[in-house]
Amino acid sequence: MPHAFEFKNLVKTYPDFKLGPLNLDLTPGLVLGFVGPNGSGKSTTMHCLVGLVRADSGSMEIFGRENDLNKPAWKFDIGYVGDIHVFYENWSGEKNLQFLAQFYPSWSHEFAAKLAKRLDLPLQKKAKELSTGNRAKLAIIAALAHAPKLLILDEPTAGLDPVARAEFQDVLFELMADGERAIFYSTHILPEISRLADELAFLQSGQIVLRTAKDELTEKWRKITFRFSRNDLQFESVVSQQHEGNDYQVISSDFEVTMRQLHELGVENVQHSRLSVDEIAVQILKGEKNVAALESRA
Repeated sequence: MPHAFEFKNLVKTYPDFKLGPLNLDLTPGLVLGFVGPNGSGKSTTMHCLVGLVRADSGSMEIFGRENDLNKPAWKFDIGYVGDIHVFYENWSGEKNLQFLAQFYPSWSHEFAAKLAKRLDLPLQKKAKELSTGNRAKLAIIAALAHAPKLLILDEPTAGLDPVARAEFQDVLFELMADGERAIFYSTHILPEISRLADELAFLQSGQIVLRTAKDELTEKWRKITFRFSRNDLQFESVVSQQHEGNDYQVISSDFEVTMRQLHELGVENVQHSRLSVDEIAVQILKGEKNVAALESRA
């Protein structure tokens, strides 16, 4: 089975920013969370993937088909929710969806209507009268109604209230149940990724600094505190270290390695706790070079 998407040596250069070269792929049945600060290149990556921006070099495929802008049939496999929602402003939400439906043979008016009801979207209102959150809901319905095999979601819940955000997450879980779809999901709301994603890719300054299974990440990373009389300690797999007197606190990217070293040193009063995905993400993106080096040795 081909990858849901795959790009090799993707490069896009702007006067003040360079994306890539990036190599990334996604297997059907998985959700890949795309994590990075503003300006790291997440939206540019997605824009290249869906054909909104032409890459300077590199190759991109959607389910084995090159995303050739002159042969756009590959776009039928994609549902995209971007950071800007473009509609015919004087048309109702329902008329906007009816217009889009003509371009997709697999469009389901029934599914669109059910999803609008679940998300509490007033389809009879004109697009220009919709709130930011309701415009996001309309974009979500437009992306999902033709049953795409690949969902590319760039901050899809921006503007949604907590109830609509939770409902949207439930919809995504339901769509992934058949194991044939894939989701490429970028968001600043990291608890969403913690719930949904199978894998995480961290982007910083146009480069992927780490890709890993989410469960492996949350299992291996720990905050560890202890007391020790020396102040010249050097640890393997530690990405952050601070101490006051004999009291230490370290963040480890490999809990077992660090604990083994502490045991060999005879360290006292050792305690540890798990980190959330967003806490881990902060550590990775603050010290991406050190983290990448640590992971390459793991």
